[in-house]
Amino acid sequence: MKLRSRTKITAEVATSSMNDIMFFLMLFFLIMSTLLNPNVIKLSLPSSKHNQTLHQKEVSLSITKERQFFINNKPIAFEQIESELINELKDAREATVILRCDNTRTVQDLVDVLEIGNKLKIKMILATKAPNGAAQQ
Repeated sequence: MKLRSRTKITAEVATSSMNDIMFFLMLFFLIMSTLLNPNVIKLSLPSSKHNQTLHQKEVSLSITKERQFFINNKPIAFEQIESELINELKDAREATVILRCDNTRTVQDLVDVLEIGNKLKIKMILATKAPNGAAQQ
């Protein structure tokens, strides 16, 4: 009397479609991560202990470590900053320019931009980084 069966049952897991699934997930996350912050300019802001937020029209003026200037994430030459600020702020009475300057830039670069704001009588605020790493104004 034979108790064992002649056919062996083997358990298999089909993983051929796993590569496709992982590829589509990776592609989805890469696309979504670029859509979240498409116009972010990478800067290392100086630190500050005080925090202030603004609730009025804001214009962002950024200076990168390569001395590139951006107004509202749009690249601009230094010579055109004054005319572009006039265009951006012509309709707003109480507008503020948030100045984001990389902490490796010299003070003279900061003073050059502040002189333009002083000439136009624009309120300018220097954005800094909080001690915990979050950007503040």
